[in-house]
Amino acid sequence: MGRVGVLLLNLGGPDQLDDVRPFLFNLFSDPEIIRLPFPWLQKPLAWLISTLRVEKSQENYRQIGGGSPLRRITEEQALAMQQVLQEKGTDAQVYIGMRYWHPFTEEAIARIKRDKIEKLVILPLYPQFSISTSGSSFRLLEKIWQQDPNLQKIDYTVIPSWYNRPGYLQAMADLIAKELDQLENPDQVHIFFSAHGVPLSYVEEAGDPYQREIEECTRLIMETLNRPNPHTLAYQSRVGPVEWLKPYTEDAIPQLAEQGVKELLVVPISFVSEHIETLQEIDMEYRELAEEAGIHHFYRVPALNTHPIFVDDLADMVVESLDQPSVKFEEVAHPTQKVKMYPQEGWEWGLTPNAEVWNGRLAMLGFLALVIELITGQGLLHFVGLL
Repeated sequence: MGRVGVLLLNLGGPDQLDDVRPFLFNLFSDPEIIRLPFPWLQKPLAWLISTLRVEKSQENYRQIGGGSPLRRITEEQALAMQQVLQEKGTDAQVYIGMRYWHPFTEEAIARIKRDKIEKLVILPLYPQFSISTSGSSFRLLEKIWQQDPNLQKIDYTVIPSWYNRPGYLQAMADLIAKELDQLENPDQVHIFFSAHGVPLSYVEEAGDPYQREIEECTRLIMETLNRPNPHTLAYQSRVGPVEWLKPYTEDAIPQLAEQGVKELLVVPISFVSEHIETLQEIDMEYRELAEEAGIHHFYRVPALNTHPIFVDDLADMVVESLDQPSVKFEEVAHPTQKVKMYPQEGWEWGLTPNAEVWNGRLAMLGFLALVIELITGQGLLHFVGLL
C-alpha cells in the first residue's frame, strides 16, 4: 500500500490573545463566510471586521483562558487515532490541517510531501458536510493539488461526512446518557441540540446538505439514546443581517422557558472538540440567557474530544476508506448552484451597459461607509450586529 497518511481538517483557533485579530482576518477573508460581489472588497472588509471585532473577541477568549484549546485537542485526537490505527494493523501518520490558523492546511501538506506519503485519507472533523466548512477546505486542497504535480502522484481519498456512523452516534448517546443519569429526574430533562448555523441561502440556493444532515443526525442520536426525553434542534453563531437556518438558539431557549421547561441539557451537535462556541457561547452566553428566561437548571454535554468510541470509529473510517474506491475533490468540493449571500451576488441596478460602472461606484460608496463606521463607531453594521 505504501506510506499511509491521514489528514484531519478543522477550523482552527487563536492560540493566544495576540492571534485573535489575524485569525479573524483569515476567517472573514474566506468568501464562503461573507461573499461579496466584488472580490477586491473581500480583504478590506475582512480587515475592517477583524479590527472592529478584535476587542470583543479577545474578551471572549480571555474568559476561556486566553486562547482556543482547539489545536491542543485536535493534536490529542490525532495521536489517539494514530495509536488505534496501529492497533488495527494500519501504520499511518496522522496530520492536522487547520483552515484559518496554525497549523494551516498548507503546512500539513508540506509535511505530507516531506514524508513521501503515497496513500492519503482526508478526513474533516465536521460530522456534517457544509460548503462553508468541509467544502471550503476541499476547495482549498483542490487548488493546492492542481498547482503541484508532486501532489498529483499521491493516491488520495476524501471522506465528505460521517454524521450517521454508528460509532459516532453511540459516543454521542453515551455522553448524553452520562449527563442525564446524574440528574434527579433524567427522563424529564429537555435535550437541546445546538448546531452551528449557516445562511439559509446555502441550503435553498446552493443545495448544501448541511441542514438535512444535521436533522437526520439529531434523529439518529435520539434513536440511539433510546430515552423518552423531549428534544429541540436550533442553530447558533450566526453573523450578519441575512437569514440563517432557524430556529436560532438565542430565540429557542426563551421560547422553551415560556413553555414551562425548567431543565435543559445542551448538546453541541456539530462540534467534536471544545472551543469558543462551546466554552463561551454555550456555557456562558446561553446559560445566562436561559437563567434570565427562568431556566435555572442548565447543563451541557461535553464535546467528544478523545472519547474512545469516537476515536475508534474515526480509525475504522480510515481503514474502510483504504479498501474502497477513491473519492476525489471535484466530487465533493463544489456546490450545485451559485450561492447568494450578503451582499447578494449578481446584483445589477439599471438596464443600460453602464450598470456595472454604477455597481462599482455603489460598492465604493459602501466601502467608504464602512470606513466612516470604523472611525465613528456608529452605523448600519453596528446596528444589525455584524460589527
